[in-house]
Amino acid sequence: MTDREQLHRDGFVLLRRAIPTQWLDELRAVFDAGVKPSDQWPVPRGQDWRHSLLDVDARVQALCRLPALLAVVGELVGERFFLSQVEGREPLAGGGHQRLHRDLSAQRPGDIANALAYLDDYGPENGATRLVPGSHRPGPGEPPVDFNDESRAKQLSGSAGDILVFDVDLVHAGSLNVIGARRRTLLISYFSENLYATHLETAALRNVRMNTSARFDPANIT
Repeated sequence: MTDREQLHRDGFVLLRRAIPTQWLDELRAVFDAGVKPSDQWPVPRGQDWRHSLLDVDARVQALCRLPALLAVVGELVGERFFLSQVEGREPLAGGGHQRLHRDLSAQRPGDIANALAYLDDYGPENGATRLVPGSHRPGPGEPPVDFNDESRAKQLSGSAGDILVFDVDLVHAGSLNVIGARRRTLLISYFSENLYATHLETAALRNVRMNTSARFDPANIT
């Protein structure tokens, strides 16, 4: 099975050490400087998470444009796309647990892809992401997903610098940060070009400040 076939079968890929090591300290500092309490966001955020406003930072923008990351997004979306949003998220000690869920495509399956860029080491103890491989494209006749059934969920673990890229229809969730160790991530969203008008309608509610006019063509990403 080729990497491309496995990506479409599983609905995700974990790019190990994709962020240049020399960028990590700067990115962590940018994350910490951008942290804002829930009531300072247009829409209040979860109280058991730390949220960081950092989308106009040059290093963050460079991370979102790493060629290896864009190549996977292009394969998942399958057409011209744009960077819609990036923000920092971190589960607090004793927080971060989510029920399994889908983020959901907008107009067609696969028109949105997300990425989680890990700035700290992550695993079961500090709230690493859980996901259900292959759950983004249920087969004919498959019963609806039971989001309370964790039997097929896989909990990730890895190192600072890894990037998880996944189809938004993939069943996934954050986990409980049991030990309270730092687990800073950048949550990045990429939309099909056809969703630009929809994106603009909600950009202010999502506190998107960056310029989102750039377009990426899967055929031209190297």
